[in-house]
Amino acid sequence: MSNSDQSGGFPSPMGAGRSRVPFKYVPALGTGLKVLLAIVFAAFAILSASGFYLVVLRILEAVREQALTNAFTFWIYLIHIGVGLILGVPFVWFGAHHWITSRNRPNKVAIRLGILVFALGLGTLLTGVALVQIPGMFQLPTGLGRWIVYALHLLIPALAVWVYVGHRRAGPRIRWNWGGWIAGATAGFTALMALLHTQDPRQWNAEGPSSGSQYFFPSEARTATGNFIPSHVLMADEYCLKCHGDVYKDWLHSAHHFSSFNNPPYLFSVRETRKVALERDGNVQAARWCAGCHDPVPFFSGAFDDPKFDDVNHPTAHAGITCTTCHAITHVNSTVGNASYTIEEPLHYPFAFSDNPILQWVNNALVRAKPDFHKKTFLKPIHQTAEFCSTCHKVSLPLALNHYQEFTRGQNHYDSFLLSGVSGHNARSFYYPETAKENCAACHMPLKASNDFGAKDFEGNGERKVHNHLFVGANTGLPEIVAREKRYEGRAAELKAVADKQAEHLKNKKLRIDLFALKRGNAIDGELLGPIRPTLPELEPGREYLVEVVIRTLAVGHAFSQGTIDSNEIWVEFTAATGGKVFASNGGMQRPGDAGVVDERAHFINALVLDRSGNRIDRRNPQDIFTSLYDKQIPPGAASVVHYKLKVPEDAKGPVELKAKVRYRKFDQKYLEYMYPGGEIPVLRVVDMCEDMVSLPVKGGAAVVAQESSIKPAWQRWNDYGIGCLLEGGANAKRGELRQAEQAFEKVAAMGGDASGHGWLNQARVLIAEGRLDKAAEALQKARTAEPPAPWWTLAWFTGLAAAETAADAQGFDQAIKAFRSIVDPANQPKERGFDFGRDYVVWNRLALTLFQRAQLETAGSEKQIYFLTESAKAYLRVLAEDSEDQEAHYGISQALNDLAGGWARPVVVPGPDEACMTGDELIAMAQDAAKSGEFVRREESLRLMAHGIAGWAAQSPQPSTPRWSPLRRALKPLDEALGKALESGADPKTREAMAGILAQGHRLAHTLLKPDDLARAKTTTAFRAKHAAANAAAEAIILYPTTGEPTWNKP
Repeated sequence: MSNSDQSGGFPSPMGAGRSRVPFKYVPALGTGLKVLLAIVFAAFAILSASGFYLVVLRILEAVREQALTNAFTFWIYLIHIGVGLILGVPFVWFGAHHWITSRNRPNKVAIRLGILVFALGLGTLLTGVALVQIPGMFQLPTGLGRWIVYALHLLIPALAVWVYVGHRRAGPRIRWNWGGWIAGATAGFTALMALLHTQDPRQWNAEGPSSGSQYFFPSEARTATGNFIPSHVLMADEYCLKCHGDVYKDWLHSAHHFSSFNNPPYLFSVRETRKVALERDGNVQAARWCAGCHDPVPFFSGAFDDPKFDDVNHPTAHAGITCTTCHAITHVNSTVGNASYTIEEPLHYPFAFSDNPILQWVNNALVRAKPDFHKKTFLKPIHQTAEFCSTCHKVSLPLALNHYQEFTRGQNHYDSFLLSGVSGHNARSFYYPETAKENCAACHMPLKASNDFGAKDFEGNGERKVHNHLFVGANTGLPEIVAREKRYEGRAAELKAVADKQAEHLKNKKLRIDLFALKRGNAIDGELLGPIRPTLPELEPGREYLVEVVIRTLAVGHAFSQGTIDSNEIWVEFTAATGGKVFASNGGMQRPGDAGVVDERAHFINALVLDRSGNRIDRRNPQDIFTSLYDKQIPPGAASVVHYKLKVPEDAKGPVELKAKVRYRKFDQKYLEYMYPGGEIPVLRVVDMCEDMVSLPVKGGAAVVAQESSIKPAWQRWNDYGIGCLLEGGANAKRGELRQAEQAFEKVAAMGGDASGHGWLNQARVLIAEGRLDKAAEALQKARTAEPPAPWWTLAWFTGLAAAETAADAQGFDQAIKAFRSIVDPANQPKERGFDFGRDYVVWNRLALTLFQRAQLETAGSEKQIYFLTESAKAYLRVLAEDSEDQEAHYGISQALNDLAGGWARPVVVPGPDEACMTGDELIAMAQDAAKSGEFVRREESLRLMAHGIAGWAAQSPQPSTPRWSPLRRALKPLDEALGKALESGADPKTREAMAGILAQGHRLAHTLLKPDDLARAKTTTAFRAKHAAANAAAEAIILYPTTGEPTWNKP
């Protein structure tokens, strides 16, 4: 066989005699593919440069903990997505044709590496598409899955480049100079842009400029720029609906949405406030105090100030607290409430407000593709704190509103929660949860299952959830009233469902009521028969008794009820019946069907608030609020006791059925009558929050079946009764049934087990209140050695109190100081339960006072005295850092600093009548300058000017348009911070004395402005009590409620 024979010995096929077609070489990259490759390379360069910029920016944001994204970033991101999606077509086309032209080439390694490069490119493309989250495709909104895909999207291209280098070894040499130029340009561009981004003028976690006060005073609210915010920016709720449908639906029917002129009860009240302000001041600016929380859209857009504002038809009148209103807040300015926050016009992704559907689609795609900035913009760490809620759920009434007093405390959910066992910050509570509630949302925004874009697996069980934005609480009345409005009649069913949910929330173990015991006769010192159940005391016909009813707060993190306690109507209804006929009652209602007014003899769990003329605040008219006649709210984790007189009928033969229940109606009847003068008054639902019932035998009558109390453990019944007796007449008032409380706690201690420590500890509370301090020390020791012992932190508190009260020498005060310090020591906190008593400013206040008292035992000006005075001042500063309105701390620190001031404590010359006093802004600016001044000579000069300014400030007569308290508070803050640093660092004596002198003066003035006018209040309450017999009786420390005779009703 010749060498030319290619047949391999087999016959040639037909036509083999013809000449062969010569083999045609096909290059791996033809002209067309080279063009495609150039396009792919150019796109890859753009993607690499833009991607590098975006990654660096993301890292920078994480390091600086600041959002640096701006409009330029969005455009770069849009380019990155657009080029990435467009690149897909030429890349796939190139890869497929390049494989066709190269698949049979001998360099199999290069082919395999090329296929791998192509696969990695597809992986980059697919992970990018997944991150973009195109509607209808697989979604990765949040969580670990998105982070994994994002990491792959960064790593795969880097791996592809490395593999590509190996692939290209089979071809022409790579021209690295082009890559170097591109990489260098990208690095330089990114570095420049990073520098520019760090100059972002938006400053989160910072209070807005004071220049905005001209638009927002007397509200504490500020905008980030000091200017107005366009209303359409704040009314973008439909925009939020696109991705957050479940959240939107909850919010749509919430009290937050119906906070403004779309809320009929608020509309009635705010119209009066605006009317009073306009007639009194010539403008409605005093009503801004309301608007900062209730009417943010007309308020921040500037429409609210128009006296002719159409509160029915104006586009902003029905906006309420919108999604953007809450989520555009960037800073909590302070915890004084009154809308003390800073809000910005949030930066949106491109085309957010475009009417073009294509551009809207692009905007939605950008948000889904890069949700992190959207999340950072609208969900900041402050939104997850109780301090955020304090901005509107803590209130004080300023001089600009009432034209009488610089400061009057209003509702205050925040401090009530902060100083509770529920929050884990109160070292003195009666009860504690297993773990603390971190914030308000833990109760009022519970998690609910959802597939919203922002939902995530909070609990690690695979179920995605969101926080409920219905803000469940107690407002059963508002949805029922709103449903009557013509504007909302189409949503009546949904609003009724909301009222049902609020009612269920109220009934879900928020309170419990216990028919605990009887007492013989109708006096509090009668023989106690109880506890009722399992023992059932036998009643004697014709005999008188007291029925002891105990109400306990359970799943409530603040005083019950808080909020608008002047119009909330919560009361106890008590009845006694025999043979099916009621023979004694208290707390009934005027008309059948739970309608009309409530028996005014009832025990109301609210406050009776008065104006200066001695009239009840019954229209929710805040501009007139002056003082409370009584406040019968129940602290969290505490109890109250109610005594009902009961006379058994002479002819009673059958069992007597006692029934007690706590009833709740959101608005009282009088307020509804004001709202609907001459019209049909709606009958609002009355919710029975809890009830108790028991049948007792009558002497000579039939026996009754055995009955058990549902309250477990049983020792808590005695404990709650003791707490109620101790707190009767007001917490710390020492006007309650102290002897009865002590006896109850003795019973608790005798029960052993878990009860023992509680019983001995609570006996110590009573003994300290009575001043029997030696006995208190014995009880504390027994509580300490009980098994299990009482909480160590509460033991330390009462040990310190007892030591401080009995201290006659340095050793006694030192013992008290040691006990108090152990409570607030960071190393001692029960972090496993989420507790942090370092925020209990009641403990800090007492520690500061004890340190001051200890200083008085040392030689004036000695090193030891300066040490104790310094420590006292530092402790008071801790109090004021938590509550800048704490009167006790302002007074105490003024004393400590006065002793530290040396020569600076001398009186300061007050400006003469012809000398113009500085403005509030000037005072604040001067304080800031004095706080940051460097060398002492300059600081001394600033502080002397400051002292002169405060003296003039104190001498001014109160003017509603130029109040003193708010500017003074803002001026003291930087000085207090500077003083704290100076005391911590051991500043030289001259600096310490100078700063102490000026701040002693400032805090003395603060105490004067915050201190209530007790004489005027006594005059007002005395006048009201003289005119209202039922209220007069209810204002006593211990009340025996009548049950015989016809109920009396509130008169107009």
